Order: sequence, then C-alpha cells, then structure tokens
Amino acid sequence: MTLTLGIFIAIIACLLALLVWALSSPRKRRPLNAGLAADLEQIGRRHATYLPLIRRALSPVDFVFLEARGPQKLAARVRKERRRVALSYLEGLHSDFLQLVRVAKVVAALSPEVAAAQELERVWLSVQFSWRYRMLRAEVYAGTVSLRSLDALSHMVSELAVRVENAMSELGERAAIAAQIASLLDRGGVDVA
Repeated sequence: MTLTLGIFIAIIACLLALLVWALSSPRKRRPLNAGLAADLEQIGRRHATYLPLIRRALSPVDFVFLEARGPQKLAARVRKERRRVALSYLEGLHSDFLQLVRVAKVVAALSPEVAAAQELERVWLSVQFSWRYRMLRAEVYAGTVSLRSLDALSHMVSELAVRVENAMSELGERAAIAAQIASLLDRGGVDVA
C-alpha cells in the first residue's frame, strides 16, 4: 500500500466519521410545554432575535483580524467559543422547529379540513429541515459555515411559525363561531326547521 493511498483512506475515514457524527440526533430534546400555544409567538421569533449576532460571530472578518494581530492561541480559542455558540443556536433552532411541528400536528388533528396533501407537506418540510440542519451542523464543525444556509434554515422556522399561528387563529375563529351558534340554539334564537 502506498503512502498516497493510505492518506486517501484516512481522509475518507475521517469524512465518513464526521458525516455519521453530524447526522446523529442531538442529545437534548425539550418536552412540549403545556403553555406552548401561549408561547407560540415567542418560539417563532426567538431565533430571529439572535440570528444577526450569530451571523456576526461566524463572520470571518474577526478571525482574520485576530490571526493577523493577536496570538495564535487567542484566535483558536475565539474560533472554538464561537463555534460552540453557533452550535447552541442551531440546537435551539432545531428545538423550536420540533415544537412548532408538534403544535402543527395538534392543530391539524383539531382541524376538520386537513388533507393528506397538507400532512405530506409537513412531513416533507420536516425532512428538508432535518437535512439542512444536520448539514449546517457539519459545516459549523468543519469551519466552513454558509451564512446563506443559516438564513435559509432560520427562515424555514419563521415560515412554519407564521403558518401555525394562522392555522390556530383560523381554528379559534371557527370555535368562536361554533360557540355563538350553540349559544343561540340553546336560547332558542335560531329557527332550524
């Protein structure tokens, strides 16, 4: 076996190990809170509050400056800490997405017009998010994160939050109308015959 072949096999093994590790499930999963419906607005927008800070933390400008003017250990330490913060942000984004999907399932169960196509759309969105999330985690670990990918992932969560809010609002309006009709029927104010 030649040296080149050995190096090539080692690189492939490292890349495969990195891929398996990136595709593994995150360790922490937060349970669905009872008051989640009240916090839906917060869940859908929490990540957007921190996105500019995460974008700045991952921007290469600071790293270039530190590497040019500071000690090498400082640049490496800052890079490691910012990577940890970005991974924490991604984990929170993933958690928000999972909570929104759970709420969407509940809303879909309560909604009389949920079609199979809408359920398939939700499943497809979950698959897309999961793939992008895991690839972005791998990019953060590799140090080659695309800010465009980060924005797209954040946008997926925001879009789902808006859709869930709209569905909940529509469901609430239907419930209010049904309550009014039931109240009128109880009082005998409506002639049904």
